[in-house]
Amino acid sequence: MVLQVEKSTYEAKTQEIAKQLLAATQENRSFFASLRDQMRWDDKLLAWAMSNPGLRVQLFRFIDTLPALHSKAEIAAHLQEYLGDESVELPAALKGMLNFANPDSMPGQVAATTVGTAVETLAHKYISGENIKQVIKTVEKLRKEKMAFTIDLLGEAVITETEAQFYLDRYLELMQQLVEASKSWNKVPAIDEADVAKVQVSVKLTAFYSQFDPLDAIGSEERVSSRIRTLLRRAKELGAAVHFDMEQYAYKNLTFSILKKILLEDEFKQRTDIGMTIQAYLRDSEEDARNLIAWAKQRGYPITIRLVKGAYWDQETIKAAQKHWQQPVYNDKAATDANFETITQLLLENHEYVYAAIGSHNVRSQARAIAIAESLNVPRRCFEMQVLYGMGDKLASALVDRGYRVRVYCPYGELLPGMAYLIRRLLENTANSSFLRQNMENRPVEELIAAPNLELSHAKARQRVAGVEEFVATAAQRRKEEEEGFAGVADTDYAEEKAIKLSQQALQDVRRQFGKTYLPLVNGEYVQTQDFVDSVNPSNFSEIVGKIGLLSVEQAEEAMKAAKSAFPAWRKTPVKRRAEILRKAGDLMEQRRAEFSAWIVLEVGKPVREADAEVSEAIDFCRYYADEMERLDKGVNYDVPGENNRYIYQPRGIAVVISPWNFPLAIACGMTVAALVAGNCTLLKPAETSSVIAAKLTEVLVEAGIPKGVFQYVPGKGSQVGAYLVNHVDTHVIAFTGSQEVGCRIYAEAAILKPGQKHMKRVIAEMGGKNAIVVDESADLDAAVLGVVQSAFGYSGQKCSACSRVIVVEPIYNTFVERFVEATKSLNIGEAELPSTQVGPCIDAAARDRIREYIEKGHAEAKAALEMPAPDNGYFIGPVIFSEVSPDSTIAQQEIFGPVVAVIRVKDFEEALEVANGTNYALTGGLYSRTPSHIEQAQSEFEVGNLYVNRNITGAIVARQPFGGFKLSGVGSKAGGPDYLLQFLEPRTITENIQRQGFAPIEGAD
Repeated sequence: MVLQVEKSTYEAKTQEIAKQLLAATQENRSFFASLRDQMRWDDKLLAWAMSNPGLRVQLFRFIDTLPALHSKAEIAAHLQEYLGDESVELPAALKGMLNFANPDSMPGQVAATTVGTAVETLAHKYISGENIKQVIKTVEKLRKEKMAFTIDLLGEAVITETEAQFYLDRYLELMQQLVEASKSWNKVPAIDEADVAKVQVSVKLTAFYSQFDPLDAIGSEERVSSRIRTLLRRAKELGAAVHFDMEQYAYKNLTFSILKKILLEDEFKQRTDIGMTIQAYLRDSEEDARNLIAWAKQRGYPITIRLVKGAYWDQETIKAAQKHWQQPVYNDKAATDANFETITQLLLENHEYVYAAIGSHNVRSQARAIAIAESLNVPRRCFEMQVLYGMGDKLASALVDRGYRVRVYCPYGELLPGMAYLIRRLLENTANSSFLRQNMENRPVEELIAAPNLELSHAKARQRVAGVEEFVATAAQRRKEEEEGFAGVADTDYAEEKAIKLSQQALQDVRRQFGKTYLPLVNGEYVQTQDFVDSVNPSNFSEIVGKIGLLSVEQAEEAMKAAKSAFPAWRKTPVKRRAEILRKAGDLMEQRRAEFSAWIVLEVGKPVREADAEVSEAIDFCRYYADEMERLDKGVNYDVPGENNRYIYQPRGIAVVISPWNFPLAIACGMTVAALVAGNCTLLKPAETSSVIAAKLTEVLVEAGIPKGVFQYVPGKGSQVGAYLVNHVDTHVIAFTGSQEVGCRIYAEAAILKPGQKHMKRVIAEMGGKNAIVVDESADLDAAVLGVVQSAFGYSGQKCSACSRVIVVEPIYNTFVERFVEATKSLNIGEAELPSTQVGPCIDAAARDRIREYIEKGHAEAKAALEMPAPDNGYFIGPVIFSEVSPDSTIAQQEIFGPVVAVIRVKDFEEALEVANGTNYALTGGLYSRTPSHIEQAQSEFEVGNLYVNRNITGAIVARQPFGGFKLSGVGSKAGGPDYLLQFLEPRTITENIQRQGFAPIEGAD
């Protein structure tokens, strides 16, 4: 009851104060009415973006590209490509400007100059300066207006350790110059009280370490903390305050954990000039606020908590949708606004322990804070209001006039690193739900300052015509329609501490099982063998993961007989029952996810996060193929009066699956369960180096209910057993993933008709690639470098989809190579189980030695830009980058299957495509470009089975990105796609004449 009275009191005050603030900000609300020719182009662009959703998207995409364009002709061409699309409705002024035939022409030059200048002007509205001198001038102007400041250095997305150190050094220099300048500033009583520093900077933790990762919490904390301590010590010497910003949700918990630990250290425990940030759009932000307050009480010295709505909503919603994770953010603005008010009250109620900094441009949000503070008699020195530079200027002035301390968040830096920030600001300003936009659109006062209406906001959210929320919903619906409801399993979110602990425990549990013996499964029984082979941990080859019993040829024949005997009953088993077994297998793997990940990490040396993703893929194969077989089992009817025509499928017979070591669970599982659910009896022969994982898959299939003889685990001696099964007269299907040499041999041998053989064998063979990523001059280099690093060195380049060639156009070649080398140097090489590891071992000594031979060839053919050292206790090879590589050289043509990358220089995009297509392979490829015509051309001309645009080229997801190539990369349809099961099935047509003595059944007849 007391709470209801309080809220009622707060609401009345909030309305009163909000009206006063609004009146002070609404001198010129008729924004759209003032859209006249005399408006500056930057104003016009913003106004058009607000009124035209289609233009908004294309315009912002163009603005994102602009910093990479270095000539007026390039700007004009891209302007025309982005805005010239017929789907974009253009204002007359803009349409007229784009009416030029040649980007090099005078009209093209005028268009480039006009729009380029307008965007720069727009950027400078939100960016306080491009250098420290300009920033000092800006903050001195703010101080004259009785406003404090905090400075944020743009370009914090560091991808190398060199950049991380540079980021720290620039902040140290920034603080020193600001403090030096502050010595000549006159005191402003409203903002210069004794307990508040004149100079404040805002920093981001991820910028202090290029490999910042919650999975490697200890390593990240160690690297980040040393730089934070350096910053805080220098800040104390200078008398500057430091505030820590919050970024993406994945980093939140680790950020709080690191800062809390540092601020409890004796050296920093009494510091009160440090702050942290809470984002109200996060569902768990109220809990975070309560935890921070409790921690501050325990610490005994107050800190600042900056409360903001949050700036990464689009990214968070998209990532969660792609990963099948729960949305971390509220899906509608009203919920965020309501949560903001709740946390505001919480902070102000605890003003003895935390100094509240209320960051918002929403008049109601600020009015609410004032209403609460006045009702609770919170001293004005115990909180402040914050706005972003260039946004909410009139609100800031109105708050100053009321006697409140106002701080302006001032980003500074060059246009290029600042573009991501600018796009975020433009998205905020032009969003339908933006307070600033609604204010400028002359919405009624009552509507602008009304309490958050959650029901109404939910309805509005569903009706949004632009923005990510609608995109995500539409994409989900489209996916549902296309995939008939299939949704993949979620990967583990290692931002959650419990997930990390579960992973670590699983690694310990699996390690305790090292050295056990795993026998072949033949006709439902584990059989003894004469020969054994040790499977070792490639990170430490002295450790035996397991002993594998190797089947003899004679035992392989027994397995084949068992399969032949089991086939008649299995083919008659209803598809529904077969699908149930697959789904049960998927469920069992999900229950044992952490354990299976650990086996992958320890037997084949795949880093933890990638191992987890492989378990997801295996689960997805089980569930997707179950769905697909049920779809195919329905058949197709082509009936006409008097005749029924049925198109159905039947299993082929016996399938031999020969699986690789690099995806020891996912590929083995995918090929196996596809064959099984289609009704074939299946023999799985895994690679020797990954046979323990295949044995674990066998345990799951048996527990899921696979009958005796239907599935058999047949690890074999050398290539003898594999060759025997391939050539066996009773083999109907061979599913193989491995080298081109072996794949071609299987293909040739399978084509030979054996005595007594009454069928042609079907071969499904995936045989590798020499995959290229093309980087053109319009690419986002931050994204391109990161994408190439992940694609090339993830799992030490031992993926058939890995990037082993980077083809870069001349204008940006040197810059790309320099950053690529530095980013690679920043990677951690080590044992796969260590959470800090990005580059683990190669699979065995033979692979390591073969890669070394290619590296020697590379030295003879090209320039070694980087060769990283590696540990010697396992089969390690450090990343190697060769530059100035000829497209025809050995290292640019042959599959190396290791962490070796050839960087090739080309003069233009046309040559880049020609070089990309100049190998015998056609598996995966990538393009980093922000030129629409290049993206369109690549889609039609880049000869690969899987093309990835502006993202890494590994990690295909079942149903979403069916995987497989052509040329000499393989034969057969794509794994995880709608055609894959057809390869394990024989189609049949059954026609029945249903006329009898001149009459036929007619549907609907009496």
